[in-house]
Amino acid sequence: MGHAAVKVLLIDDDAFFLKVLSEAFAGSGFTVYTACDGNAGVKSFLEHRPDVVVCDLVMPGMGGVSTCMTIRKLAGDVEPIIALLTSMFKGPPRMLEAPQMGARIHIPKSTHPLNVVVLVEQLLARQDGGATSVL
Repeated sequence: MGHAAVKVLLIDDDAFFLKVLSEAFAGSGFTVYTACDGNAGVKSFLEHRPDVVVCDLVMPGMGGVSTCMTIRKLAGDVEPIIALLTSMFKGPPRMLEAPQMGARIHIPKSTHPLNVVVLVEQLLARQDGGATSVL
């Protein structure tokens, strides 16, 4: 499935994980932007206006919650899909009715990168009115 027009911003201070996740999204046809911390992530969001933001929860400096909430505020009416990667829980990804900690979906950081891509694809399909179910 090609997603060349779909832009994703990946924010994580773990360079190896960021590389692996970036390769998974790029391999699925997404245009990928990366940032190594929350401040760089906010700057990249303003520069590229991605459709999707996947952000790590625990980062030095501006953490994931502050980053996600800042991006939501800056997005205005065109809010991206925001996913928060967290090692705080080990269960399946959780979709939330209202954003919690700045994100509508919380994904365990232990989730395989290709499964993160699949979740994002499902969220995009749902947003576009598609019948694909999430989770």
